Amino acid sequence: MLTGMQIAVIGGDARQLEIIRKLTELDARLSLIGFEQLDHAFTGAVKEKMDEVDFSNMDAMILPVAGTNLEGQVETIFSDEKVFLTEEILSKTPEHCTIFSGISNAYLNGITKQTKKNLVQLFARDDVAIYNSIPTVEGTIMMAIQHTDFTIHGSNVAILGLGRCGMSLARAFHTLGAKVKVGARKTEHLARITEMGVTPFYLNDLQKEVGDTDILINTIPYLIVNAEVISKMPVQTLIIDIASKPGGTDFRYAEKRGIKALLAPSLPGIVAPKTAGQILADVLSQLLHELYAKRKEKE
Repeated sequence: MLTGMQIAVIGGDARQLEIIRKLTELDARLSLIGFEQLDHAFTGAVKEKMDEVDFSNMDAMILPVAGTNLEGQVETIFSDEKVFLTEEILSKTPEHCTIFSGISNAYLNGITKQTKKNLVQLFARDDVAIYNSIPTVEGTIMMAIQHTDFTIHGSNVAILGLGRCGMSLARAFHTLGAKVKVGARKTEHLARITEMGVTPFYLNDLQKEVGDTDILINTIPYLIVNAEVISKMPVQTLIIDIASKPGGTDFRYAEKRGIKALLAPSLPGIVAPKTAGQILADVLSQLLHELYAKRKEKE
């Protein structure tokens, strides 16, 4: 149980509802910021505005998966008000206050460093990333079916990157009967791709490998599907870019060539918010229990 633990849940989408539900069941006291349009009420959770919250007794803050933008604004699906997390707010929190976010950026890294707060990036954890690859794969398959006029079975599918999502995507599309090839840089990844029964290639050879591609799925969060690569693709190719914003595709040039290119970050929160929220809730509850136990030891 987390009885007496004070936690601020700041903004987010439907995934946060599962986190709120789990933490209230564990008897934590929650301040919900950016949720005034949420109809559902949770026992033990109070809707508040940023300037109404007493941060001096806050044990933890939970941000959305995206954390903040580069100006410090937090996404709030259940509010029309703009919510900002600032260095001034963090400086009001106790020394032990821990900040949880899915990912981070220069702004969030900066203010947590300046205020000497521990920042935990949940999506940097293998367990979260592997669990999240399941709804990511389902969402990618859904998009592939919706935006093509041919079957996945027998189609040529190129996947870029063999991270947690890339590996799950390769296995799933291979199982569906696609002719899958996976691009990677590391020799150990190329070996793993071969072991999986799909075709490996070096990402340096990407321009040579896309000439017959029906579906290209990018998982790499920097510009890799550039104009030179897109110019070698058939015009009927579908690009699904699941890397974090702004993705790794030159969307402007894809549109110019008439190639359909879709940016689809955060697929778990779109196609399966309940499951994706439960994944985060389970990991967060474990981490918060560890923090709670350490705090009790010091008392």
